[in-house]
Amino acid sequence: MDLWGLTNFVLVAIVSFLFFQLLWSKGSKTSIPPGPTPLPILGNMLQLGSKNFLTSLDKLAEKYGPVYTIYLGLQRVTILHGYEAVKEALIDQGDKFIYRKSLPIFEEVFKEYGILSNNGERWKHIRRFSLMTMKNFGMGKRTIEERVQEEAQCLVKELQNTKAQALDPTFILSCAPCNVICSILFNHRFNYDDEKFLHLMKMLNENFRLLNTPWIKLYNVYPSLIKHFPGSHRTIHKNIIEIRDFIMNQVKKHEEILDPNNPQDYIDCFLIRMQQEKMNPESDFSYQELLSTSSNLFAAGTETTANTLRYGLLLLMKYPEIQAKVHEEIDRVVGSSRRPSMQDRIKMPYVEAVVHEIQRYISLLPLSIPRTTTQDIHFRNHVIPKDTIVFPVLHSILYDKKIFPNPYQFDPENFLTKSGDFQKNDHFTPFSLGKRNCVGESLARMEVFLFLTTILQNFTLKPLVDPKELSITPLMSGLLNLPPIYKLSLLPR
Repeated sequence: MDLWGLTNFVLVAIVSFLFFQLLWSKGSKTSIPPGPTPLPILGNMLQLGSKNFLTSLDKLAEKYGPVYTIYLGLQRVTILHGYEAVKEALIDQGDKFIYRKSLPIFEEVFKEYGILSNNGERWKHIRRFSLMTMKNFGMGKRTIEERVQEEAQCLVKELQNTKAQALDPTFILSCAPCNVICSILFNHRFNYDDEKFLHLMKMLNENFRLLNTPWIKLYNVYPSLIKHFPGSHRTIHKNIIEIRDFIMNQVKKHEEILDPNNPQDYIDCFLIRMQQEKMNPESDFSYQELLSTSSNLFAAGTETTANTLRYGLLLLMKYPEIQAKVHEEIDRVVGSSRRPSMQDRIKMPYVEAVVHEIQRYISLLPLSIPRTTTQDIHFRNHVIPKDTIVFPVLHSILYDKKIFPNPYQFDPENFLTKSGDFQKNDHFTPFSLGKRNCVGESLARMEVFLFLTTILQNFTLKPLVDPKELSITPLMSGLLNLPPIYKLSLLPR
């Protein structure tokens, strides 16, 4: 670090210390939720640790209750721990907790655009438009089911080409859901060996992996300081910009052949809406919004489903007795001559339970996406001050010992009655709760069920080591729980 950089660092540290003292003294005079005493500048980061962050949150909940305060650096954070607290905030008082907090790592590129982090009336308009558009192009209808079924068959052909040789499934399992979201956004799918397509997969995978690294966690706590240093935050920004440029090229191609009377996909519909509102200076439909929202849907619609599938295959290899029961039910209900369909779920309670247990067990987004308060909120005899970040800890719901007696054990029986029927559970919250739950929930549910059953219909999953030696501990845990890297063989059935 040069002298100028050191001087800036010292000044930032001094200002931060004074700001923290002001923030802490102000907070101590109000009835904010209790919590551990923070250190200046660092807050509670040393107490929380990085490797066992979720365990630390559980222990603090035991001491301070389901609603408590921590400080990540200078940022005050309210933790909502357990189903009742999260439900009360996101559903019972949903309008008060509806604003999302954009992660600093994304702010530099997306600003306040995109369906994940925008707020207010613009969020309502874009979300409503996105849901309606995806529904019109088949989301939740048979047309999108057919797309997923067809992509599942393409995936099976690619897996058959491995000829039972050892395979790292990371990228091949990303290609399938990515092609589904590409068909919705661009009305186009890619071949699995397309170099540009594989490059996109690499960037998405890299970004999701980097989001959990200590450096990016540090960036999200001290963005104004860390952004001046070299590091993996620049890799994330570069990848996002490259993905956005790819989408911009798709937009330009769509503009050249756009038929307002015959839209083919999401981008067409967005461009038509832009034309309709071009005379409205306050329109929420702009190129910036189109690029950011499409990027959000592209990334989230690919990697969340892909990581669920990767983790699911690993768990089924770890527990071959569960895999055998899945095979038996698929053979009995679907057979080998036709494609699995969503109608089969009713007759396949065990497979349905396995899919739910995979999503519960992996707790893919353990903290959900952070919220932020736009006003002082009175909540459970406390005041959550304006501009406070709020973490609804979904992991605390999915791993609630009162509901799931052995939460750290992978057990499909959590979603089965004693007679073997599938049973719903209010604590199944991997897609969050309330008005800002995952916009692609129904599509993700469909993809996981159809991709998983189609793979198991055609293959037996064989690990390269004894199943007891397989590690199912997340590779990284933080914003995301990512599965460890592994290889497997797919034996044709």
